[in-house]
Amino acid sequence: MTPGEKLAGGIDAFIDFVGRVTAWSSFALAAVMGGNVLLRYGFSTGSVWAQELEWHLMSPICLFGMSYALRHGEHVRVDVLYASFSQRTKHVVNAIAALLAMVLSVIVIDLSWNYVAQSWIIGEGSANPGGIPYRYALKALIPIGFALLFLQSLAEAIRSYLAWQRAA
Repeated sequence: MTPGEKLAGGIDAFIDFVGRVTAWSSFALAAVMGGNVLLRYGFSTGSVWAQELEWHLMSPICLFGMSYALRHGEHVRVDVLYASFSQRTKHVVNAIAALLAMVLSVIVIDLSWNYVAQSWIIGEGSANPGGIPYRYALKALIPIGFALLFLQSLAEAIRSYLAWQRAA
């Protein structure tokens, strides 16, 4: 096994772990949403905190789930064109797509850094009375999620490059 394959495998294992942990957020989200519906329609009451918790749970599902989806090939691709490519061309397309995803990840991390830092500095919380006070922690998931996407894209680029070399 080459060092590149070891690195890609290690990244894959880490992303799989993060994905499994994040999957529990989906269960928690369903439970919170069910509770909110029960409170609203069964007891004519509600909780701002519980309603905000819904999107506080949705954010890590999306931000961490995108790298997990890439890991397992569940990302969007134009399969109509891709299916007709030779194996070697598919590896080139995958490598280019991975590199573009890495560039996009770096851009989003760079653009979100000050946004997140400002939120932490002021201790930003919910503007709603009774809302969740730790909005800055939620915003911190933006660069973390895109760092995970960068890592998984790196693994995909390594794997595609090595496969392209072997197909030569």
